[in-house]
Amino acid sequence: MAEPLKIGVLLSGSGTNLQAIIDAAANDGLPVDIVQVVSSRPDAYGIERARKAGIPVTVLNRDVYADPKAADVRIVEALRAAGAQYVVMAGYMRKVTPVMLDAFPDRVLNLHPALLPSFKGAHAIQEAFDAGVKVTGVTVHFANEDYDKGPIVAQRAVEVREDDTLETLEARIHEVEHELYPQVLRLVAEGRIGVGEDRKVHVRP
Repeated sequence: MAEPLKIGVLLSGSGTNLQAIIDAAANDGLPVDIVQVVSSRPDAYGIERARKAGIPVTVLNRDVYADPKAADVRIVEALRAAGAQYVVMAGYMRKVTPVMLDAFPDRVLNLHPALLPSFKGAHAIQEAFDAGVKVTGVTVHFANEDYDKGPIVAQRAVEVREDDTLETLEARIHEVEHELYPQVLRLVAEGRIGVGEDRKVHVRP
């Protein structure tokens, strides 16, 4: 049996995707070990989720991010000390710098609540809802220096229903996130995902 993939999780908020990964590892045999959680905010509820699961947490704040590269140096040091092999952004509301990307080349995953390249940025669900699109969704991609533009790993569509409110749409998108992210992490842990010379993600059988 192969060793589980050691991951660090970056978050800024409630940590529901962190919880989905914790639960998948505990209940569904997801072969990952969360060795470090980093929160960009000291009031993020994801900190409590991590501590309850016995996961070490590094807590940063706005002052630390006054110098984004210095912040990433600190994060990389914590992740490396914990033995992290992959970085998983789960509702992390900070743009990573080349410091992070160079430390973990093609090993920084991000989750975005829309079908990229549509609706980039921090307000993707609101913007899709306001635009009146009939289909939106979820994207998992590798981060790079261009915001929400890295190689796409997986996508899943979410229908926008006639009776949807922003809140009901957001809830269904989060449900899909909680399914898709662990599925992608399983492929990563099994060594089935790689970025080719064409800078596209290829999934091996």
